[in-house]
Amino acid sequence: MPDNRRSRNITQGVNRSPNRSMYYAMGYKKEDFDKPMIGIANGHSTITPCNSGLQKLADAAIEAIRACDANPQVFGTPTISDGMSMGTEGMKYSLISREVIADCIETAIMGQWMDGCVVIGGCDKNMPGGMIGLARVNVPGIYVYGGTILPGEYKGRALTIVSSFEAVGEFTAGRMSEEDFEEIEKRACPSSGSCGGMYTANTMSSSFEALGMSLLGSSTMANPDEEKTQSAAASARVLVAAVRANLRPRDIITRQSITNAVALIMALGGSTNAVLHYLAIAHAAEVPFAIDDFEAIRKRVPVICDLKPSGRFVATDLHRAGGVIEVLRILLEGKLIDGSCLTITGKTLAEEIALAAPRKAPLADVIRTLEAPLYPQGHLAILKGNLATEGCVAKITGLKNPVIIGPARVFDSEYAAMDAIVARAIKPGDVVVIRYVGPKGGPGMPEMLAPTSALVGQGLGESVGLITDGRFSGGTWGMVVGHVAPEAYVGGLIALIEENDLITIDAHRLLLQLEVDDETIALRRSRWVAPKPRYSRGVLAKFARLTSSASVGAVTDLDLFD
Repeated sequence: MPDNRRSRNITQGVNRSPNRSMYYAMGYKKEDFDKPMIGIANGHSTITPCNSGLQKLADAAIEAIRACDANPQVFGTPTISDGMSMGTEGMKYSLISREVIADCIETAIMGQWMDGCVVIGGCDKNMPGGMIGLARVNVPGIYVYGGTILPGEYKGRALTIVSSFEAVGEFTAGRMSEEDFEEIEKRACPSSGSCGGMYTANTMSSSFEALGMSLLGSSTMANPDEEKTQSAAASARVLVAAVRANLRPRDIITRQSITNAVALIMALGGSTNAVLHYLAIAHAAEVPFAIDDFEAIRKRVPVICDLKPSGRFVATDLHRAGGVIEVLRILLEGKLIDGSCLTITGKTLAEEIALAAPRKAPLADVIRTLEAPLYPQGHLAILKGNLATEGCVAKITGLKNPVIIGPARVFDSEYAAMDAIVARAIKPGDVVVIRYVGPKGGPGMPEMLAPTSALVGQGLGESVGLITDGRFSGGTWGMVVGHVAPEAYVGGLIALIEENDLITIDAHRLLLQLEVDDETIALRRSRWVAPKPRYSRGVLAKFARLTSSASVGAVTDLDLFD
C-alpha cells in the first residue's frame, strides 16, 4: 500500500492544487487549505437498526472536527444486515461487505488525500471492514461504534434478535404458541443499535478498545443514549490530535495489541467470527498472527463475563457493570494483557485504564473475577484433525460435555439442512454437516444461525453436533464447529463425507475427525469432481475467485501476484 503522507505535509497537496475550485464549490475558504482534511466514513443507512442511528454520531463528529480547526469530509460505506439476510441468498453478501467496506475506505482516503479518518459503523462487518481499511491505508484513524440496541422484553424475559431465531425452533417443535412467537418477533428489537448480546458487532467493537483503536468505555454504550453522541464527538477530537501527532494505525495495531484484543474476546465469551476478522486485520496491518495463536491465548485466559448467547446478560448490563474498561482492568491486574501497548490517544493502554473512572461496585453476576471465572479457559477452540487440517473454530462454552461422536447427516446447502431440522428429521446424537458454503463455495461463507437456532429451539443444542465450512452468527451456541478448512469447494475432506459416516467432535482433544479409513477416503477422492462456480459475474464471482481460505481470514488480497 503506498503511503500518501511520505512526500507532503498535511494538506500540501490541496494547498497547491489547481482543483481548489471544487473545494470552493463546497463552501471552503482560502484558509481552510492549511487545515487537516479528516474523512468521516459514515455507515448510516435505514437498512437495519444497527445503522439507522449513526447519522447523529456523524453530525457530532463533523462539528467536533470543525471546532478543532480541521475540515470534515464525509463519505458513505455500505452495510448488509446479517440479521435480515440470515437464511437467504442475501447472507452470501455479508462477509463480502467486509471487503467492500475496506475497499471504500481505502479508495476514498487514498483518492482524496485525506489526512485521517473517523470510521462510524454498526452492523457486524462494519467493524472489521473499517479496521481493515484503516490498517491498509495507515493514515491516523479511530473507530466509532454506533452502539448497542436496548434489550427487548416479553413475559419477564430479556430478548435479543437471536430470541426470534430460537423461537422458530420452539414453535416448530410445538413448544411455543403462535401468539408468543409473534410477540417475541415484535419485541426483540425495540430501538436503534446493534444486536444486544456479545454477538459479532459487540464482540468486535469491544475488542477495538483493547486494540487501542477506539476510546475506552465507548463500545458498550446504547445507541439511543446521549453519552454515545458525546463519545463520537470526543473520538473525533482525539483523531484530529492523532493527525497532528502523526500517530497511525500501524503504530497501534501490533502483535501485542492484537493479542490483547483476542484476550478480551476470550474473557467476554465473544463471537467465533472474531477469529476470521482478526486474521484479516492482522493481514491488512502486516502483523504476523496465525490461527494457532488463538488457541495459545484461549488456554491462558478464562471467560469471566456471563453474556448472551451462552450466558444470561446483554451489552447494556455489561456497561452498567463497568464495561470493557472493567474487564480490561481485571485482565491487566492478572497480567493477561500487555498494558504497554499504544492507543489512539497517544497514551498506553495501562495509562488509559488508570485514567478511567474509578472501579464501579462489582456486579458479580455480569463480570466475574479471575479466581471465580465462568470457565477456566477461553471458549473459542481451534480444532484440527483429518477434517480440518488447516483448522476450524468451535465455541465450547455453555456445554455440559463438548464431545460428540455420531453419524453424519450430510447437506450440501443450508436450506436442505433447515428443511430436515424443521421436519424433525434430526435426532439426538446426529452430527449435521453443512458444506459447500465456505468462502469460495458459498460463495461468501454465509452464517448458519437459522439451523443452529432451530436446533436449540427444539432442545437439541447439547445433543446434536453441527460442522460446516461456513460461519456462525455471534448469536450461535451449541455443539457447533465452523470455518472448517480446507473447504468442500476446493476438495477438503468435508466434501467426501457420506451419510452415516462416524464423526468425532472433541474439544478436549481439539479434534475434528472423520472416522473412515484412508483407503476408503482415497477411493472417494478419486471419484470427487470439483463443482462449477455458482456465479460467473458480479461481486459474488469476484469474491469466490479472489478469497483465501478461512484459515487465513478469507481475505481477497493474499499474494495476488505470486
